[in-house]
Amino acid sequence: MIRILIVDDQEMIRVGLRTILESQSDMEVVADVSDGIRALDLLSTEQVDVVLLDLRMPGMDGVQTTSRIRESTVGESVRIVILTTFDQDENVLAALRAGANGFLSKGVTPAELLGAVRDVVAGGGALSPAAARALIEHVNDQRSPAVVVELAARFDALTARERDVVAAIARGRSNDEIAAEMFVSPYTVKTHASRAMLKVGARDRAQLVSFALLSGLPAFRPPE
Repeated sequence: MIRILIVDDQEMIRVGLRTILESQSDMEVVADVSDGIRALDLLSTEQVDVVLLDLRMPGMDGVQTTSRIRESTVGESVRIVILTTFDQDENVLAALRAGANGFLSKGVTPAELLGAVRDVVAGGGALSPAAARALIEHVNDQRSPAVVVELAARFDALTARERDVVAAIARGRSNDEIAAEMFVSPYTVKTHASRAMLKVGARDRAQLVSFALLSGLPAFRPPE
């Protein structure tokens, strides 16, 4: 059973997410709370696998909450997926650096939401095409020459196929879609992605995309 905590200051959003998630036999919503402080209190007493966390909240926002979760005793085991409108949020990269495992637009379909939750629990990263587009835009605005040089050296260690897989991930492609495009199995795609993450020091797909964009890795383009 996947145990989920919803954190959003809008009650309608919380109710909608709970309704979708609780329709699944393998998911349980432990609680839905309106702010980061309540989320931290609950995490200290309840087992939670995934936190669906609003990026913009009054008081303690999503970036601060993510950092506090990572500093807590449960920080290593909990998967954090940021919920955001993307086009209005300048703190996407800050949340990623703080320890978020993925990003979802609040406009995702129920199927995309459910797939993302299962993906992060399995060790992947929730990164929809909208999320990838937002990361591309924000990284292009904030790119640091020093970071580019350091990360570019790491990406030099990737094979050509690993680079192709990373580029496809940055365009918001799933393992199955990448496998179909490259005429390989989804398992092979996952293996290439895992090796790429290990080589560049990325904890998950979201951070892998961020690092790749900052490095200036060729062949990246916004999602179609």
